[in-house]
Amino acid sequence: MPALTTQAADLSLKAVPDWSKRDQTISRTFKFEEFMLGIAFVRRVAKQAEKMNHHPDMDIRYDRVTLTLTTHDAGGLTEKDFSLARQCDVVYARFLKSWPAEIPVQKHQILTVPK
Repeated sequence: MPALTTQAADLSLKAVPDWSKRDQTISRTFKFEEFMLGIAFVRRVAKQAEKMNHHPDMDIRYDRVTLTLTTHDAGGLTEKDFSLARQCDVVYARFLKSWPAEIPVQKHQILTVPK
């Protein structure tokens, strides 16, 4: 898949307004109530990324998870990056809707994420 032109990448970025572009990457930071919720989110994103065979860089910092996307093989941003960004946004929206009913977490409790 070829890298997008700067203009095409900027246009695609409008479809994922919570993401920001820097050089040849896009990124977004997701905020959570606590650490284990961020980990549950990362697990869901990892499953989606594996299905797409396109894997983000993930930075986990207590109550924040930052995802960074680029297509290394293409040397820049491709439609794969924006497609995965949209999927991550969907995962996050569904995740927030399911909390707390689907994912009961208490302080110091080990989290089991439903499949």
